[in-house]
Amino acid sequence: MQGSLMVDIAGTWLTAEDRQLLRQPEVGGLILFARNIETPGQVRELCRAIRAVRPELLLAVDQEGGRVQRLRRDVVRLPAMGQLGGRADSLELARLCGWIMATEILAVGLDFSFAPVLDVDHGRSQVIGLRSFGDAEQVIRLGGAFIAGMGDAGMAATGKHFPGHGWAEADSHYAIPTDERDLDTLLRTDLRPFQALLPALGGVMPAHVIYPAVDPQPAGFSRRWLQDILRGELDYQGVIFSDDLSMAGAHVAGDAGQRVEAALSAGCDMGLVCNDRAAAELALTRVQQLGVSPAPRLASMRARRHVDLDYRQQPQWSLALQRLRQAELI
Repeated sequence: MQGSLMVDIAGTWLTAEDRQLLRQPEVGGLILFARNIETPGQVRELCRAIRAVRPELLLAVDQEGGRVQRLRRDVVRLPAMGQLGGRADSLELARLCGWIMATEILAVGLDFSFAPVLDVDHGRSQVIGLRSFGDAEQVIRLGGAFIAGMGDAGMAATGKHFPGHGWAEADSHYAIPTDERDLDTLLRTDLRPFQALLPALGGVMPAHVIYPAVDPQPAGFSRRWLQDILRGELDYQGVIFSDDLSMAGAHVAGDAGQRVEAALSAGCDMGLVCNDRAAAELALTRVQQLGVSPAPRLASMRARRHVDLDYRQQPQWSLALQRLRQAELI
């Protein structure tokens, strides 16, 4: 079986216990949260320390804009993507937001941000809300522009949350959401952005949502969704990341070891186990027992270029900020 783990750490520097965990070959990535972040310079030093232990680890963060921004100090506070729609210059602004976000994340030494959100806003899901670019057409147009901006900076994009979290009202951090619609309805609505943008995505993150008309398992544990539909019918060749397997929406699969086994068996290339070190260690034990090896496609998520911390001195940066200020978005 192919697959690996993405884990996290507790603080702003590595402990001996962290180093021991990161040395395990089954650990392929590390995600940073707000608790790990003080300043861009501190994050860059932390990334150097991590790479001194395992140079090939994928280093990630959630930096979307709006309320989901882990780096907040000395970086651009981007708007929520839902604020971009309905403007004549929305495509330009979305591309600039993608480029600015990716540039700042690459500059601190991280490989990628789990962005953008490709969920359709149906006015039902509070956990998605303004994180969405809007209706299906807006998600395709503006999400595509944001992805292009990330690519301009040298970062692979990860679309989430396949096949769409915008209809389900429950928050999968705390509950197990369901979406009762059938596959034909999903194909006409929430799946359209994924269908349109899959060729541009380096990664996809499935939702911890159950679509009972399609499969009784949440999408991230479903071979029907990941193998038959995403890999088969939609011919997606990129990386599949699980959503955080510590979230309540994942607990349907059992303990952390059972959850990671279910995710990798369904087709995820990397299972995220966050905010629970005991769970991460249990998941590690399970993948060691399974004898997993990392999927070669994971290498495609590494940063495509190096960005120095003096990026703010570049004319392109000044022009991008000027446009967002003119648009009254920052």
